[in-house]
Amino acid sequence: MRLSVSIGVFLVFGTIAAAIAEQDLKSKATDATDTAVDVELVIGTDVSYSMDTKALAAQREAYAEAIVSQAFLESVAAGPNKKIAITYFEWSAFRDQRLLVPWRVIDGLESASAVAAEIAKTPIRRGTQTSISAAINFAIPLFDANPYRGLRRLIDITGDGPNTVGGPVADARDAALAKGIAINGLAIMAKQQPNVMDIADLDLYYEDCVIGGPGAFVVANKVEDELKEAVRTKLIREIRGPAQDQKIVPATEKQTRVSCLIGEQMWQERWGRPFEQSPKCPDPTKMCGTIPPRG
Repeated sequence: MRLSVSIGVFLVFGTIAAAIAEQDLKSKATDATDTAVDVELVIGTDVSYSMDTKALAAQREAYAEAIVSQAFLESVAAGPNKKIAITYFEWSAFRDQRLLVPWRVIDGLESASAVAAEIAKTPIRRGTQTSISAAINFAIPLFDANPYRGLRRLIDITGDGPNTVGGPVADARDAALAKGIAINGLAIMAKQQPNVMDIADLDLYYEDCVIGGPGAFVVANKVEDELKEAVRTKLIREIRGPAQDQKIVPATEKQTRVSCLIGEQMWQERWGRPFEQSPKCPDPTKMCGTIPPRG
């Protein structure tokens, strides 16, 4: 009798344990499915001093409206997982990056509207210098803290001028590419009041020095009233991914048409400090190039 009871108890507990184990496996499988997304997208927007308050407001509005647009949501729904993970930050000088929207999943109008509201609610601010390199370096570790796993990882940089401080932008780009992270860009070239740090070929600078990875591209905004269209076009293209027949040219194999240190050179010469190009910045907190002592 005791043997029968012991065996019965063992079988009961064994059944319970098996059920718990099965439920645990199902839970883990569900969690894995829940964290799978089509794209992990980090958006970084320029708030340096060359952007006036009107331009800063227009940039915010453009992104908020693009995320809830029908064309964007249709692109999200067309993916295999039908959802993406997104985070949004603003950047300026070397130590000036602020996260406005932590990682969020967009899988429809409701979640997209929540993200758009987060982008729009923060007071607009204006920074100082332009450090694209620091923005990229800020974006890279965001992927490690991201609970979602996408088929592609992208950094999206929007800016209106070249890198002026914080280490060579090409080095930051290469660091991202080494981790399997692609970079796309939006070059804002339409301004009512041009800035002394503007360059005529900002789109080429972005192509040669900022972007990289499979299917990387630049959208040039050359007409002020077309910023919203430019942002929406860029986001949709990022979600849809590169065309299958698109030729991939490694960034390191491109021949630059615009110096990747042109911004640093312009900034130093603006203050009467002659610029001598150096291959690396020994101190990433300072401007690139060797500055001869004042005589």
